Amino acid sequence: MLKIYIVGICILIIAIIANAIIVKVGLKSWYDFIELLNEHGSVAFSKTGLLDYIWLFIGYPLILGLGYVIGDKLYDLLPF
Repeated sequence: MLKIYIVGICILIIAIIANAIIVKVGLKSWYDFIELLNEHGSVAFSKTGLLDYIWLFIGYPLILGLGYVIGDKLYDLLPF
């Protein structure tokens, strides 16, 4: 149970950092993309650039996976 918690915290921290960085870079986050879908419906797909899609469907999952790896390694370092 502790391992799940530590991994979850690491994923959360990585997600917060990633979202802060992409806002500065100007890419869409999942929150921005969902908001676009709510406002414009299926037209939102044409209003989203290729780089945004690459980030959302390739970059973001890879970054969150990195959060898992970090959490897993951190748990292995704990002395119990």
